[in-house]
Amino acid sequence: MSATLEVDSTLTERYQTTVPQTVRRALKLGKGDKIHYTIRSNGEVVLTRHTTSSDSDPALGAFLTFLAADIANHPERLKAMDASFVQKLQTLTEGVELDLNCALTDDDE
Repeated sequence: MSATLEVDSTLTERYQTTVPQTVRRALKLGKGDKIHYTIRSNGEVVLTRHTTSSDSDPALGAFLTFLAADIANHPERLKAMDASFVQKLQTLTEGVELDLNCALTDDDE
């Protein structure tokens, strides 16, 4: 049977609290991480680290985070797309139907 560890924290006047270091370590929380609360019918609240849904691509989240940081740190690198490039993209994708909600399949199947 696993041991139970209990820790306390205090609410401020604005109903805020600091997540105790023991809990941060157990959940591997860092600055900016999200916390998920599950409220059970018996009044018990379970605190867990927020995770993305199983349908999301973990590499995409990391890439978008990298991209956002790069744009914030180097806005001078942004360049507008000229009209001829946009026209070329439209020509290449003309008549292509795409269902963004459709699951990807393995080509080997």
